[in-house]
Amino acid sequence: MQIKDRPEYTRKASVMTFTPDETVLTAVQAMSEKNYGAAVVISPDRKPIGIVTERDFMRRLLSKGLDPNTTPVSAIMTSDLKLAKGDDNLVDWLRQMSNDRFRHLPVVDDDGTLIGIMSQGDFVSYTWPELIDRVKDKARATFGVNPSIFFGLAVFVVIALTGIFALLLTK
Repeated sequence: MQIKDRPEYTRKASVMTFTPDETVLTAVQAMSEKNYGAAVVISPDRKPIGIVTERDFMRRLLSKGLDPNTTPVSAIMTSDLKLAKGDDNLVDWLRQMSNDRFRHLPVVDDDGTLIGIMSQGDFVSYTWPELIDRVKDKARATFGVNPSIFFGLAVFVVIALTGIFALLLTK
């Protein structure tokens, strides 16, 4: 599946952006107000030059005692960006995000202009149903039973064990 095929690709709110010279305080206030975990730092022609995240605020600002009133976002942004295109394979990017330990992926057009951002959560919402289907298929192949029976039994076992542990902990 391509990134552009995800509903989140077209339904997401616009990307929050900042210029490199805007202060960290401005970014923190805007991101807090909108509950954004990341914003893209862009050049005048809307090309991504960095990303600033909540983690950057903690590691590159607060831990170093910098003043958010005077520190520009360019001083704390992550500038080693990974950039995707809408035609890129979703699972390939999810794997790379997991391996390289980053959670936000700016999406650009063929000219490198910012058009969106996808989060690891956007990708995971796609993979969970696929994983559940694979587990059902594996259960059917392994146990020769309807997967719903297998899952029902598994739920019963989990509830029973939870009850047993609860009883043991109260004694």
